[in-house]
Amino acid sequence: MSDTQKNFYKKLLGSVGEKTAVKFLKKKKYKILKTNQVTPFGEIDIIAKNGEYLVFLEVKARKDDSFGTPREAVTEQKQRHIKNSAKFYIQKENLFDEKIRFDVIEVFLENGEVNHIENAF
Repeated sequence: MSDTQKNFYKKLLGSVGEKTAVKFLKKKKYKILKTNQVTPFGEIDIIAKNGEYLVFLEVKARKDDSFGTPREAVTEQKQRHIKNSAKFYIQKENLFDEKIRFDVIEVFLENGEVNHIENAF
């Protein structure tokens, strides 16, 4: 598989995972505020409101867990990027009084399983 094909597959996988996560969150009565929010520090997959919390969600989709669980791909470095992106978004939108939370959603494409890890980091 060429690098171009790998990149296309990765983007497709990510897109399917994020759409699955949004559908899952809506069923749980989350209000989706933004998807694919780009900041100078990186991208936030989903920003949502859940009760009193402003939730920043990282979505990881995998065919299966043969190379580890999706949540294992949310490394300390990735967490720092997400936190810095969240700080930027909060500042930009003047949301200083919001309670915030960082969640991870794992999507297993082979069996359709979705795991929502609240307060993941």
